[in-house]
Amino acid sequence: MEAWNYANLWESVAAAIPERPALIHGERVITWSQFDRRADALAARLLAAGLQRQSKVAAYLYNGPEYLETYFAAFKAGLVPFNTNYRYADEELIYLFDNADAEAVVFNAAFAETADKVRGRLPKVKVWIAVAEDGHAIPDWAEDYAAIVAAGADRTEAPWGRSGDDLLFMYTGGTTGMPKGVMWRQEDLFRALGGGGNLLAGLPPLETVAQAGERAKAAAAAGAPQQITIPVAPLMHATGQFISFGQLTAGSAIATLPQRRFDPAALFDEVERLGASGLIIVGPAFAAPMLETLEANPGRWKMPSLQRIVSSGAMWGAENKQGLLKHLPQVMLIDSLGSSEALGLAGSTSGGGEAAKTAKFMAGPNAAVFTEDGRRVAAGSGERGLVAVGGFTPVGYYKDPEKSAKTFRTFEGRRWSVPGDWATLEADGSITLLGRGSQVINTGGEKVFPEEVEEALKRFPGVRDAAVVGVPDKRFGERICAVVDYGGDAEPSLADLAAHVREHLADYKAPRELVLAPVGRAPNGKLDYKAVRAQALDALGQGAA
Repeated sequence: MEAWNYANLWESVAAAIPERPALIHGERVITWSQFDRRADALAARLLAAGLQRQSKVAAYLYNGPEYLETYFAAFKAGLVPFNTNYRYADEELIYLFDNADAEAVVFNAAFAETADKVRGRLPKVKVWIAVAEDGHAIPDWAEDYAAIVAAGADRTEAPWGRSGDDLLFMYTGGTTGMPKGVMWRQEDLFRALGGGGNLLAGLPPLETVAQAGERAKAAAAAGAPQQITIPVAPLMHATGQFISFGQLTAGSAIATLPQRRFDPAALFDEVERLGASGLIIVGPAFAAPMLETLEANPGRWKMPSLQRIVSSGAMWGAENKQGLLKHLPQVMLIDSLGSSEALGLAGSTSGGGEAAKTAKFMAGPNAAVFTEDGRRVAAGSGERGLVAVGGFTPVGYYKDPEKSAKTFRTFEGRRWSVPGDWATLEADGSITLLGRGSQVINTGGEKVFPEEVEEALKRFPGVRDAAVVGVPDKRFGERICAVVDYGGDAEPSLADLAAHVREHLADYKAPRELVLAPVGRAPNGKLDYKAVRAQALDALGQGAA
């Protein structure tokens, strides 16, 4: 039986619907046949450069067709692709590429200056391949991506073949220290993402690799409009990347936005131009400006083709969901609780004009909540515990057995991924997320999860975004500081916001300090708590305390 490897799956789809679009970027359209052949050509070049079985390939790229072509090529050649945060500075890039043992780097020419600074300190890298960018020339020390893939190539497969054991790395966690490389076996990732099934469409998981192509061909023959999904979130992060993998396996097209900065109006224009059916976002960093743009332009966009907006990786408030549904009543909002290390923890769905509650999710079939010593939390007990997911999980963190042992643990004789999120398990089997343990604020012995205070603050009229951090306090150890991005008329006072929080939460969870300023988030939409805390301390005149 053919291995559950993404190269095999996507080749099956390409053979079945060769002329249907696979990748769209502005006016550029790459068909499934072209996607396949271009990836074959890139795979052949990587092998010719001397890469061996499971050599590592860095994707140092903005969203675009080249991102997914690079991964497809690596999968074809039995190599290990990994993501690169394009905001990294020199030392961070050197750490990442050295830690990953990178032997090839595919990068946007816009990053050539930074790449040139670090390449002399990365002797393992055998080939640098640059993707053309307006206003940025291909450097003479790099190869031209377009020239490599232009003619395409016939099927490329390395002498060592392909396997479901072939790896993909997803680097994560750079906001709390140097990034960690989550090692996913391709078969485990494929199955953790549903195995090619679609519960909403009533499709069970695939039974064979060939069935991916058969389903895509049958959908095309039935005359159904092709599903087009736009990953608004960066493909360099798990939310955008992994969901895009699933959409490609289903024969959908992935459309990436040409704009380098998020512009909700441009997004909505593209949804209408393409007839896009799905969006991939990461919580309020995208959802908040989307709602603001819709509110400011009532009736400008109808977007009848849009069926779903999927989010993961950040808390998505019920108020925002309700606002989006007011403008897009036909859309289903799918909020997934998970991380790069733990897929399928839990989820919530909003539609028909009704928004699901913030931070409340229905537990997935392989999810549970455990105490720190490995005792299962009983439903409805009110006891706090760590969310865990079993089933198909990563191998561990690359070259980091200590951190692997802390995250991938054995409870009840079974292996679980425990990324560090605290929650309670309700009587109805749902999970109420409290937050990440590493961000807990200890104020006078009381532990406060920032996320629950942030969500209370976001319910205050005019608050666009909020972050909560602990700052030093001589008496209580830490006190709660709220950093609030306010968009209303009259700015609220600390007393106003604290009183509002007390209406929803215990008194000790109300903020004692307030900074009114834009809230810093990473490109993936997640809060960078280290940066927010530094911002708060600076605003409060406490420097780097």
